[in-house]
Amino acid sequence: MPRLHQLTVVASSLALAAGVVIAGTGTAHAATSCSQSYLPLQDSSCQPGALNSDVTQDTIYDTICVSGYSSSIRPPVSYTNALKVQQIGEYGYSDTNTADYEEDHLIPLSLGGNPRSPQNLWPQPRYEVGGYSASDKDTVEYKLYQAVCAGTVQLAPAQQAIATDWTTALSAVGLS
Repeated sequence: MPRLHQLTVVASSLALAAGVVIAGTGTAHAATSCSQSYLPLQDSSCQPGALNSDVTQDTIYDTICVSGYSSSIRPPVSYTNALKVQQIGEYGYSDTNTADYEEDHLIPLSLGGNPRSPQNLWPQPRYEVGGYSASDKDTVEYKLYQAVCAGTVQLAPAQQAIATDWTTALSAVGLS
């Protein structure tokens, strides 16, 4: 087996064991019904998270830690809005006003999340649910991003923490 393929298989296995999908591995499939019972978190059976294979611990200073990186790979609004409408239906939200939701990257682009995978994008309510709102997650994302680029937190644990439970991600990696 060629070395690169071995590394891909190992990385995919580790990511799957952690519940994260590496886009392009074909190891997860789209769900047709997602539960709201996990809010303020996503339904992990629908959105387990997906990684951008271009971002690794070795490439962070050439990718995510470069100013403007996230905006350079962000998918167009036409793509995310169409996906948002579809996923609002999958979650069965009674409020179907798209302005009330952020089509959120579970693993943010700034932490090496896949920009276009439906397994990494979900319609996160902008309003408060369970004591949290989308802006609270944005704060967590930024603190993790700063720590990864400062070298105080490794990329993979930050990705795993935010994909598992963004409300506890900072404490999971030793930040407050």
